[in-house]
Amino acid sequence: MSGAVEVFLDETPGETRGVVMRDGRYTHLLIHRENDPAQTRLGARLIGRVTEVNQGLRGAFVDIGADTAAFLPFPRNERLSQGERLEVVVTAEPRTGKGAVVRRLGPGEGTPRLLQAAPSIAEQLRELAPDEESIVGIAAIDAVIEAEEEALARSCVFGSHGIDLAIERTRALVAVDIDFASMPGRDPKQARAVANREGLRQAARLIGLRNWSGLVVIDLVGDGQDAEAQSKSARAAFAHEPQAVFGPVSRFGLLQVSLPWRRTPIEEVLLDASGRPSVQTRALSLVRHLRRQLLSDTLSPRITARCAPEEAAIASPMAARLGPRAHVQADVAVPVGRGNIEES
Repeated sequence: MSGAVEVFLDETPGETRGVVMRDGRYTHLLIHRENDPAQTRLGARLIGRVTEVNQGLRGAFVDIGADTAAFLPFPRNERLSQGERLEVVVTAEPRTGKGAVVRRLGPGEGTPRLLQAAPSIAEQLRELAPDEESIVGIAAIDAVIEAEEEALARSCVFGSHGIDLAIERTRALVAVDIDFASMPGRDPKQARAVANREGLRQAARLIGLRNWSGLVVIDLVGDGQDAEAQSKSARAAFAHEPQAVFGPVSRFGLLQVSLPWRRTPIEEVLLDASGRPSVQTRALSLVRHLRRQLLSDTLSPRITARCAPEEAAIASPMAARLGPRAHVQADVAVPVGRGNIEES
């Protein structure tokens, strides 16, 4: 990817977030929570023990010292035995119903354990944007909050191109619908081509922002008469993903793309089973807003976050690390998710 790049790093007690912005739009939202298992983070190196070999899946389940066994795919001609010790690296983080995926590095010895921690958020940001210094403080807090809002949005409108982009993830696939409102005075064929090109670019960006992968089905504007040009636009949009596999554009204007899984989807990090922000997400958000207020108001002797008791139980020890001016007050009268900041 090219263009103007900005990098933001927010280190709030309990959670570190990183954001990359290219040409004014967010492309990456990275989140590490302190209570996340270190063994399942992308890039962690471990000693694992083979607990089960499944020839039907062409893989093995490996104990890496986490709550759930990791899956190790292997070629048909490779042989593993139950109880074998291996050195592995995490290539895909867990997601709903699936444990981490690992790749074999070589033989290992001893009990399952972490050998080398995964790259930190700061290290990942340096890899994504090597020449950019991370912006911190209030600007970083605002950026990570905005990136979260966009990552959780169900649809996005890009008025300058007349595009309404809907993206939805199901159990089987990611569905993308590029809807286009034609504009008077523009050549319809050219306008459709521009809409598809921009729609594909934004879809690729949002899929990356949300850490989605697997099978992606894209409903393009128009039919498949311009399949060659549409395929070229799709490959350009997903050029940042070298392992992407593209199917042909169908006569109905549908395109299928396969993307490798790497990180846990953002909504699985932030939301509970009902699709609402989890109590941990709400508590950490409150601490982040409290920290922002502390940075913007350096004169008030005491700044208090008042919130529901279940949120206060998580937020209080985190807020204590912000210094003596920061306090969290449990209040049964405050609705869940409606915590507020007070100065005194």
